[in-house]
Amino acid sequence: MNFRVITMASLALALAGCTTTGVAKNPIEARWNGQQAGAFFARFGPPTTDTETGGTTLYTWRGGYKNRTVPAVYEDLGNGKKGKILTPARTEYLRCEVQLTVSPDYVIRGIRTVVDKRTGGKSYCEEFLAGA
Repeated sequence: MNFRVITMASLALALAGCTTTGVAKNPIEARWNGQQAGAFFARFGPPTTDTETGGTTLYTWRGGYKNRTVPAVYEDLGNGKKGKILTPARTEYLRCEVQLTVSPDYVIRGIRTVVDKRTGGKSYCEEFLAGA
């Protein structure tokens, strides 16, 4: 009997722990969820639009404008020699646009990326908004 009670209690605690821990979907959410929206806007600039929906406000923020040059890729002939060009050099125009869901006490409750550029591992918004 005691074994069953202890087993049920530990199962209930395990389930309660699973439902109460919020896992961030990406590094941007991990960095900014639960933070004051004022800190976000002070660091990156004001939002472009805001919409009130019930008890929350949905802010749209755009920024991080940057040009990045991607070098050309050449065929490798060995011994340090280059062959014909495989992809030409180009300039990428990078920017970031996110929507922030903010509670009435001005705390960020969610961030959704709207416009982003994935370059290999991290996306540009992750580098810009979740970096140092």
